[in-house]
Formats: sequence, C-alpha cells, structure tokens
Amino acid sequence: MKLLFDQNLSHRLIDTIASTFPDSRHVKDFDLVRATDAAVWSFARENGFAVVSKDGDFVNLALLLGQPPKLIYLRIGNCATARIGKLLLDSQDVIQDFLSDSIEAVLMLG
Repeated sequence: MKLLFDQNLSHRLIDTIASTFPDSRHVKDFDLVRATDAAVWSFARENGFAVVSKDGDFVNLALLLGQPPKLIYLRIGNCATARIGKLLLDSQDVIQDFLSDSIEAVLMLG
C-alpha cells in the first residue's frame, strides 16, 4: 500500500507508519512540496500512490477526475502528528479494503 502524504502533513509520518505501509512517501521526497494539488494528483496517479491529505481541494479533484489515484481524506483538523499516525495505523484494515475496492475514490477518516 503506497501512500503519498501531501505538504500539509508531516514527513515524520513515514517513520510512524513504515512497518504497516512500507512504500509510503512524502511529497518532499519527490521535490513536490511547492507543486500544485493537480501536479501531486498526477504524480500519484502515474506512480501508483494513494494521496493522503487534510486538504479539501483533493476531494474536489477526486470527484472531478475520479480514480486513480485514490484519496484518503483526513477530517481531523489541527492535531499532533502522533494522532494522525495512530489514526492511520488503527484504520489499517479499512484502508486496505478501500485501496482494494475498484469503485470507491475517497475514504474519509476522522
């Protein structure tokens, strides 16, 4: 399960979830920190990532363009990176089912 975290989420999440989501990366790993949402979306689609974001603009892209990529939309407001990591780890089965589903484009966690 390859997750791509957008610039609004900490790159430290990668270490937190590495054992459960080993191929996950942050946009900074690909020099995409200042890229537009559309560029991040395109990169994720071309490279087999699901986007993880708290940015509602990605929901609009998912609805407009469909999948791939899939979007994991975090509806949790401002909170500690540790809380986001725990949410993702606690939701492992839900995320796995979502990524395996051929129809659903957006998973909201919160």
